[in-house]
Amino acid sequence: MKSLKVGDLIPDFSLPDQNGNLFDIRTVLGKKKLVIFFYPKDGSHGCTKEACYFRDLSDSFNEADAEIIGISGQSVESHKDFAEHYNLKYPLLSDTGNRIRKLFGVPAYGLGMIPGRVTYIANKEGKVVYIFNSQVKVERHVDEALKVVLLLKKTDFVNAG
Repeated sequence: MKSLKVGDLIPDFSLPDQNGNLFDIRTVLGKKKLVIFFYPKDGSHGCTKEACYFRDLSDSFNEADAEIIGISGQSVESHKDFAEHYNLKYPLLSDTGNRIRKLFGVPAYGLGMIPGRVTYIANKEGKVVYIFNSQVKVERHVDEALKVVLLLKKTDFVNAG
């Protein structure tokens, strides 16, 4: 399985979100920075902590012109319950066959039974500029992503000026 690396482009994909609407990555490519986080499971302790921390800092991500997208293998219904219960406003995409997880090359752990937790940050052009992979440091995924999108915002400002 080939893993996405820094410098690669985010592949084209579309998946249903928590409302059953098809989310096509091409609708945000070229418009916003992307923070795509793969997480193991709706409602588990670590995933809830990570998802809620992204929620709590979502204004900061919006100010940095970054789109937060969560992806895991649960159903649309599971994502809807998870999003409603914790007031998550960003897209949670249902990758029930793990097709997109495989496309990105997100590893699995525990004899392949536990889906990995990896966050990809891409610039507006869709080029991966940073990858954070940690199964247990759930809040660092959010901290690292925010740090990188804020750095990209400064770079945008310098390049525009």
